[in-house]
Amino acid sequence: MYGKPTPTVTVNGRSYRAPERPVVVVCVDGSEPGYIEKAAEAGMAPWFQRVLAQGTNRIADCVVPSFTNPNNLSIVTGAPPAVHGICGNYFFDRDSHTEVMMNDPKFLRVGTILAALQGVGAKVAVVTAKDKLRKLLGKGMIGICFSAEKANETTVAEHGIDNALAYVGRPLPSVYSADLSEFVFAAGVKLLKERRPEIMYLSTTDYVQHKAAPGSPDANSFYRMMDGYLAQLDAEGATIVLTADHGMNDKHKADGTPNVIYLQDVLDGWIGAGKARVILPITDPYVVHHGALGSFATVYLPDGMDETPIIRQIGSLPGIELALNYAVAQAPLSKAV
Repeated sequence: MYGKPTPTVTVNGRSYRAPERPVVVVCVDGSEPGYIEKAAEAGMAPWFQRVLAQGTNRIADCVVPSFTNPNNLSIVTGAPPAVHGICGNYFFDRDSHTEVMMNDPKFLRVGTILAALQGVGAKVAVVTAKDKLRKLLGKGMIGICFSAEKANETTVAEHGIDNALAYVGRPLPSVYSADLSEFVFAAGVKLLKERRPEIMYLSTTDYVQHKAAPGSPDANSFYRMMDGYLAQLDAEGATIVLTADHGMNDKHKADGTPNVIYLQDVLDGWIGAGKARVILPITDPYVVHHGALGSFATVYLPDGMDETPIIRQIGSLPGIELALNYAVAQAPLSKAV
């Protein structure tokens, strides 16, 4: 596509122009503001240090629920969860009365910018850390789209590449490691050098950020690794757009005890055991670093129950920032406040 007229696509009400040189979009999972800055201040991230001084650096709000799937899909669709439909990692299907993982592309209601640009001739590649995102990000795409988690299982038919593990030339990483994200970056550098995708989307895992605070040795080491790969992508002439999908906050008190509200137990005490159903949309198979400890819950009350006093009671619990009913929660921000 380079050297040709640059077509424009419209996706979910917004227009996007095909790139005139490689564009690499990196979603650094869980990269709370401070991680990059502290690594740069410690002299461990010279590329980041230069970009912070010379590039564009902004703090942005993520979409709510503030989890991996909703925010990654908001990045690639340019739309909020109310439009694209991915409202968590896990949800309660009210039609079937079952709890369901939200990793099937059938739940994605709209098209992606990646698929649209590929449709007008752009060469697109996607590499994710966790496989739960792969099919969602790759919906409507034909071509390279694989995860580091299952790089040993790739085929041309499904992932656009045979045996990505051998192609990248690194051991299969543990899903609970910094190596999982490093595999994503190593794959991105190799793909850019050898296959020159015009648009590449790289998405990491937040295993390190769940375990290590900004400025800690483990966090700085992780960002030093990332810094080296980003410098290589930069040297290849790519325009790099780096963002996070969400931030982080402590889930424990100063003494190390969990800072957790067991909302199901609370509701059982208020209205009777099992009458309400509490769903934690962060729920997914990666229990070591997630452990269902998100900062967002959905509550389903029995049909006909007056929700107003329950919402008021939930909102009064210490540690609860906001409690809303369904109608207000899904409304545009200007109507919800």
